[in-house]
Amino acid sequence: MRNDPASVRPGHIRRDAPAVSPGSGVSFVMPVLNERKYLPRAVSSTLAQEVDGPLELVLALGPSTDGTTELARELAAEDPRILLVDNPAADIPVGLNLAIRAAQHPTIVRVDAHSELSAGYTARALETLDRTGAANVGGIMRAEGRAPFQRAAATAYNSKIGLGGGAYHGGAEEREAESAYLGVMRRAVLEEVGLFDESIRRGEDWELNLRIRQAGYRVMFDPSLSVTYWPRETWPRLARQFLATGRWRGELVRRYGTRNSLRFFAPPALVATLVAALLVGILRSTRALTGAAAAIAGLVFLPVAAYSGLVAVFAATRRGASLAERGWIAAVVPTMHLAWGAGFLAGVTRGARDTVDTSRLSGRNTPLP
Repeated sequence: MRNDPASVRPGHIRRDAPAVSPGSGVSFVMPVLNERKYLPRAVSSTLAQEVDGPLELVLALGPSTDGTTELARELAAEDPRILLVDNPAADIPVGLNLAIRAAQHPTIVRVDAHSELSAGYTARALETLDRTGAANVGGIMRAEGRAPFQRAAATAYNSKIGLGGGAYHGGAEEREAESAYLGVMRRAVLEEVGLFDESIRRGEDWELNLRIRQAGYRVMFDPSLSVTYWPRETWPRLARQFLATGRWRGELVRRYGTRNSLRFFAPPALVATLVAALLVGILRSTRALTGAAAAIAGLVFLPVAAYSGLVAVFAATRRGASLAERGWIAAVVPTMHLAWGAGFLAGVTRGARDTVDTSRLSGRNTPLP
């Protein structure tokens, strides 16, 4: 096996994850908070997975206010493969660790309550783990939506313009990866590296995969694996989600520095450029900045104009999108970038502290049709 200096610490060699016996079973783990609208489909797509051996689904229940806990208990009463554990802290990494510790089987599949696994997902992932000796494998996050806003958000999620160059947003070739969306993981490796870091409320998957790679194991991206993801349904919830995510990425930069990909610095650079353009505009309008200095400073408007044009073209050229969806796309893309970038700058300068994703705490939901 070849060694990758970017993912293996000096003195460490590449290792295969411990082999798992055929038919040894799979444990799915899902942290849940205020997901009554999405939980039934997330659970049904999980329990429909075909695996060689026993299957269980462990739901880590946060203190929901929309009836999610009651629904989860009903589902568990109907199917003995569903196990419930309490997650009073509500934090995702805490819930994941509680679920993993309660699970019985040597392969752990992370599932999000806002997602649906495609048919054959787990069987294919297990084959990839066996074939490559990887410790973790993930696939493509395929965002979908129903109402115009959610479809616009899904369009942004599925594009490099929206969420950058992460493999799980559109990679086409199987390869080693920096991280994995959700992930199908060998339990022995998770226990070796210490499970999820409970001090990290967002980006916990990236940090876990960093430790997996530093321990010498591979993280794989397999484009044949697909998970349907449902974005937030409203503009304020989406903005709050990205603000919290950006702030935690800033915290991860404080902790891990250059181990973070350069693409994470694009949104804060955009925010800084817009702030600079605003200041230059004010100084020029008040004539505090004139002459050659004003002309040179005015160059800051060029990247702003280029970005605005890119977003406008992206929104206008989406095939099959309604006029409402195109309008929302033009609003969603900069909202994602600016909220994430502003959160990043706050996180990298002051830390994430007790930042939580409040988009998961609002509103009662009704079941999907």
